[in-house]
Amino acid sequence: QVQFVESGGGLVQPGGSLRLSCAASRSISSIYLMGWYRQAPGKQRELVARIISGGMTIYADSVKGRFTISRDNAKNTVYLQMNSLGPEDTAVYYCNYHPPQSRYWGQGTQVTVSS
Repeated sequence: QVQFVESGGGLVQPGGSLRLSCAASRSISSIYLMGWYRQAPGKQRELVARIISGGMTIYADSVKGRFTISRDNAKNTVYLQMNSLGPEDTAVYYCNYHPPQSRYWGQGTQVTVSS
């Protein structure tokens, strides 16, 4: 089994940036699709971005042009660079396979955008 550990969240002002990391407990080079997800208070978890092993990326409309997903197979890590953050981006962010597998949800990392 694999474990995903998210980090890099925090409190940031509107317009700011954060870079999230998702460290896997084993090699991710064989994982075809990885995704970043988020869950805001009172809302369902949603897919933010996904990345194919070859590097192709797909984004939710709400983050397109502001977020960038990337992966470093050598470091077993998937990243999410988030720019131009707004209050609507406040959520707990998770990584997982895509489609997600329930047993692999980690603790997530909290992102709070507030002045």
